[in-house]
Order: sequence, then C-alpha cells, then structure tokens
Amino acid sequence: MSSDHRLTNKTSVALAVIVLSNALGNILLGRGMREVGDISSYSPVDLFTSGVAAMANPWVLGGVALLIVFFVTHALVLSWADLSYVLLVTAIGYVLVALLSYLLLGEQISAQRWLGTLVITAGVMLVGSTPVSTRVPMRGEDA
Repeated sequence: MSSDHRLTNKTSVALAVIVLSNALGNILLGRGMREVGDISSYSPVDLFTSGVAAMANPWVLGGVALLIVFFVTHALVLSWADLSYVLLVTAIGYVLVALLSYLLLGEQISAQRWLGTLVITAGVMLVGSTPVSTRVPMRGEDA
C-alpha cells in the first residue's frame, strides 16, 4: 500500500471521528444543559456555581469528553491535511446535528433550516468530490 493511500485512509477515518465526536458531543451537551436549566439570568457567582454543578451531569460530562476527542483529532488532522479541505468536509456535522437534534432531542426544525441543511450537504458533496489534499511534509520542510 502506498504512502499516499495510507494517508488518504488515515484522513478519512480521522474525519469520520471528527464529525461523529463533534455531533454526538454537542447533542449530549445540549441534553445535559437542558436538564441543568436556564442559567442565563444568574448572577456571576450563581453562574459559576451552576457551571460547576452542570459538570456533575453525566450528559454534560459525556458531551465534554466527546468534544475533547473532537478537538484532539481535529488538531491532529490539521497537522497533515489542508484546512480548506478538512473544515469544509467536516461541515457535514451540521447536517448530522440537525438530524440528531430532531430525532433525539425532539427539536422542531423549520423548513427554512432544513433547506439550509440541504445546501450544506450539497456543498460538502462538492468539496468531497475533490482530491483529498494531504501530504507528509519532509523533515525540516515547512508544512
């Protein structure tokens, strides 16, 4: 197997991890914060204590853990792949979040929002049809 093929496979797997961990992390975080309740009108001290209490919610903790996986994987991929490719392909996560929010959180999504989701999907498909722009920089070479 060639080095380019392995890099493309590694990039594809990493992009899947990025999309799934980001979408699922945000869904879990959203569910957990709904259980915590609206904290927007609290005083700064109450806001801090409520934030600490929110971290005891298992949904919030799960969401934070998955978002850490997202961040670490995203940073790793950017060490070998072009930002312009990675960011645009991972935008499919917005579609996944809309779908999961509807299915798992019971959110009502307007026709206009679904239309925007379809536009994002079309854009991701267009970008995804371009070559996976990844390369391994040679030692001492700027990336």
